[in-house]
Amino acid sequence: MEKRIISFFVLACLCFACATVPVTGRKQLSLVSNEEIIAQSEAEYRKLLAQSQLATNTDQGEMIKTVGSRIAQAVESYMAEKGLSSELAGFNWEFNLIKDDKTVNAWCMPGGKVAFYTAILPVCQNETGVAIVMGHEVAHAIANHGRERMSEALIANGLLSTLGAAMGQNPSLTQQLLMQSLGIGAQVGMLKFSRDDESEADHIGLIFMAMAGYDPEEAPKFWERMKSISKEQAPPEWLSTHPANDRRIKDLKKWIPEAEGYAQHVKR
Repeated sequence: MEKRIISFFVLACLCFACATVPVTGRKQLSLVSNEEIIAQSEAEYRKLLAQSQLATNTDQGEMIKTVGSRIAQAVESYMAEKGLSSELAGFNWEFNLIKDDKTVNAWCMPGGKVAFYTAILPVCQNETGVAIVMGHEVAHAIANHGRERMSEALIANGLLSTLGAAMGQNPSLTQQLLMQSLGIGAQVGMLKFSRDDESEADHIGLIFMAMAGYDPEEAPKFWERMKSISKEQAPPEWLSTHPANDRRIKDLKKWIPEAEGYAQHVKR
């Protein structure tokens, strides 16, 4: 009888705690509020920046901020046009470049907290390359992939409650699950998003970069470069859960006309 009650409760959670991903329209689990996860993200972002050497007042650092600002404006325009501006409540965009020539990585936490590592810049090559990565990473935050992963982790570990309550029940486990769900960098574990999430971020990110004025035709070229790195050496950890390069290149080419349509709409 107890198992049936638990199963019914889980089913109820799954039925009523759902959200919709912008652009793709996919339904996702949402047991954790944006308010909760953004607050936790802000705290962890501050800790990480305090432990890192930032490339402030450099041309590369300024480029990250410039691209970030353009992508953020594109996101806000898209969400406003779709009547989804409320989904950005609590977002306070911030873009930083971390001096680390070994970690080929970049990420965006819930709430718009972004970090790039200097090791990924040679692969980006230029501002457009940065925009490709920036669009992808910001798309993870807009699609609430971190919140979705955290919601799934809470259920898997029997913590069917709010994030704050889960912290009270089992703080060490909940903190570990939060870090894994956010995947905020080398210091606390690499991205834990599924391949489907990564593909979804490719799709959404391509639209955002196009709306920001960057050429979506360059996105497959970026992944060709990443593919070359993977052949020459062990794939960067950033790619460990990403779709195969050939598949994502094919998908990106398929989505380019859609992204260009959004770009033309913005120009008009």
